[in-house]
Amino acid sequence: MVEEPEQLIVDGKRLDGRELDEIRPLKIEAGILKKADGSAYLELGGNKAIAAVYGPREMHPRHLQKINRAVLRTRYNMAPFSVDDRKRPGPSRRSREISKVAREALEPAVFLERYPRAVIDVSMELLQASAGTRTAGITAASVALADAGIPMRDLVASVAAGKADGEVVLDLQKEEDQFGDADMPIAYMPQKENITLLQMDGHFEPDEFEEAVDLAVDGCKQVYEEQRRALQEKYAKEGEE
Repeated sequence: MVEEPEQLIVDGKRLDGRELDEIRPLKIEAGILKKADGSAYLELGGNKAIAAVYGPREMHPRHLQKINRAVLRTRYNMAPFSVDDRKRPGPSRRSREISKVAREALEPAVFLERYPRAVIDVSMELLQASAGTRTAGITAASVALADAGIPMRDLVASVAAGKADGEVVLDLQKEEDQFGDADMPIAYMPQKENITLLQMDGHFEPDEFEEAVDLAVDGCKQVYEEQRRALQEKYAKEGEE
């Protein structure tokens, strides 16, 4: 259980020493699972996530097939050991909601029309959770899709902005997520300049809302650079082998 701190921002610095517009340390690695068609591992602050992609392959049962496009089937799950108090295994209302949100965030980036009657399965497993798990899952899933060779319009990068102690901040940490004033996860295609996900919990004034969106988009661009680096590094290694 996290105790509520007296202040979330002290002398312009956050509790973990970051600036208001700074994301937590980010690390992404592509192609870590040999059994999957595509995969990625991500660390964002205290979050540790792994994503795997299988497909495209024929959709079963057949009555769920789409005659003109593939079905993107997403699954988000938090491991029982990912949080301080052991989580009950199996799907929850929250995991089903985030699975749906992740699918909607990723679909605009994928050329689903190239694979009629097929399914592309995307799994996001949170091994360790520390605020911003849905954005971590979406970011990792996008890299895994690219690693699988699925044709994409763009990568999807995701990060949250929020409000803590009345200040708009980027990439909320645990205390800011629990005791802050607002949380706004965003997913963004940087090359297309399209927002594919925007959720909001809490209250922003109109000018704060615009500031938070701009801050989150800038954060997504930083995440995107790490996504690209991870993919380039993976294929550079393959070229050397």
